[in-house]
Amino acid sequence: MSDFFRLPLGQWVEDGIDYITETFGWFFDAIRFVISGAHDSVNVILTSPPFWVMILIFAAIAFAARGWIFAVGTVVGFGIILGVDQWENAMDTLALVLVAALVAVLISVPLGILAARNRTVSTILKPILDFLQTMPAFVYLIPALILFRIGDVPGIVATVVFAVAPGVRLTELGIRGVDSEIVEAGQAFGASPMRILRQIQLPLAMPSIMAGINQVIMLSLSMVVIASMVGANGLGQPVIRSLSRGDVALGFEAGLSVVVLAIFLDRLTASFGSGTGFIGFLLNSAKLRSRTDTTTSTPDAAATAAPAALATPARH
Repeated sequence: MSDFFRLPLGQWVEDGIDYITETFGWFFDAIRFVISGAHDSVNVILTSPPFWVMILIFAAIAFAARGWIFAVGTVVGFGIILGVDQWENAMDTLALVLVAALVAVLISVPLGILAARNRTVSTILKPILDFLQTMPAFVYLIPALILFRIGDVPGIVATVVFAVAPGVRLTELGIRGVDSEIVEAGQAFGASPMRILRQIQLPLAMPSIMAGINQVIMLSLSMVVIASMVGANGLGQPVIRSLSRGDVALGFEAGLSVVVLAIFLDRLTASFGSGTGFIGFLLNSAKLRSRTDTTTSTPDAAATAAPAALATPARH
């Protein structure tokens, strides 16, 4: 009976991958070239300067984002990575995460905006995102390895696919959560849909969008060990070696380095959404963050403050 009801889904997928590889091999080679070049460039930027220069840069970024406490913690954290002799692996991992997260954000934010503005797109994307979030992460490595061969590129591609879903969901949620009265007020001023999106919806949805970007980065970092199984460099390599050898010391040192990177990236991206520190001041000055002080006091104030910039100056 089991043979009668056996569906060859796996064989169909394998045949499809073979067809795609033979027909569009040039396309995937081009993607491999672009991603590999981006990763190598970021890796060179992170590894070429002396370690103390990079630590000072990270500390300066941390100070601008959250203040001196975060800066001191950053120096201590990266000092620990240096002390356990995982600096090169940590920079390789950071390069991989930055490239993968950037690609995932460039995909997820526009898709989230499109889903928020079109119910049909949202309906189509929901089951796809559910599938991406429930599929075991190891499964992504198989087609990535076939299409892009062994190395950093299949690890980055698998990481992008694994991390893209929360960025889409939280971007859509943030834009849909904008008060409809504020949007209607903007329409009453004669603003175009694109201008409403740019000057009302995106600024007010920025905390939610930044939360989505934060989740994208955290999921990208969580794929480090798994991506190393297809040849990606970084902290995943010593973790896998420690697992195969039963080396507790090496596994702990590499794992602790991953934790330090995770805390640094998490607190840094969280500061962008909350608007703390000097970076938050710059974002607020550039009107990239929601003006919570002026738009959340009363509904009437919110409805009048947000579209104020949309009004056309009177001609005398």
